[in-house]
Amino acid sequence: MTGIERIAEGFESARASGRRAALMPYLMGGFPDLETSRRIGIAYAASGADLVELGVPFSDPLADGPVIHAAGTAALGAGAKLHDVLEVGRAIADHIPVIVMCYANPIIARGLERFADELIDAGASGLIVPDLPLEEAPAALGVCDERGLALVPLVAPTTPQERLARIGTQARGFLYTVLLTGTTGERAGLQDGLAGVVARAAASTSVPVAVGFGISTPEQAAAAAAAGADGVIVGSRLVRAAGEDEDPVAAVGDLVRAFSSGLTG
Repeated sequence: MTGIERIAEGFESARASGRRAALMPYLMGGFPDLETSRRIGIAYAASGADLVELGVPFSDPLADGPVIHAAGTAALGAGAKLHDVLEVGRAIADHIPVIVMCYANPIIARGLERFADELIDAGASGLIVPDLPLEEAPAALGVCDERGLALVPLVAPTTPQERLARIGTQARGFLYTVLLTGTTGERAGLQDGLAGVVARAAASTSVPVAVGFGISTPEQAAAAAAAGADGVIVGSRLVRAAGEDEDPVAAVGDLVRAFSSGLTG
């Protein structure tokens, strides 16, 4: 089974389990430490997650808000390397599909083909590169397609229609639809016009639409599913719990169960 096929199976599994949208929690690899991040990822799978977005810590994360940025900085300070994070991903991939989120610099430093081969060797199913623009994506898309690895693009509410159509055509696995302008982080509520943002993204592509940035409560996740999202990505709320709670594995497990429950029915 290719990574693209495994991602599709993750979305199908969510529907078969009665969830209105697939639940995709974010995990910062190496935070609060490598072993705990591995246990958190497995707890995600055991608590109702359908897929996992695994972040590779990076020094200049342009899309990350303060919580995830701080977690990445802590992971780097503790010595987490790309290889270590992929080993965390390997353990999680035994349970559910893993989509690696990595900025372009580490990929360029290794070379596209070597990097993609390392992802495949670790059992990863997909790759998200937040700072890879459409115009520079063809080479990465070709390398990923050759290996059945999903290159997942991002779109925003401000993406022009013609550009959205081009990105949607190239999307593999799912289309990551950012719900707001700005960086990741918890928000008190979702913006108006959520259904329109989701519908616009869905009309541009044949793959599922997963929404993220700003979803921090089960109620917000349920609202995103009700607006038509095929998947819901939750990041900062879970990363904050991993950093603040005395038992981070239990804390994130409880949260993921709550989000899963919010998406059910």
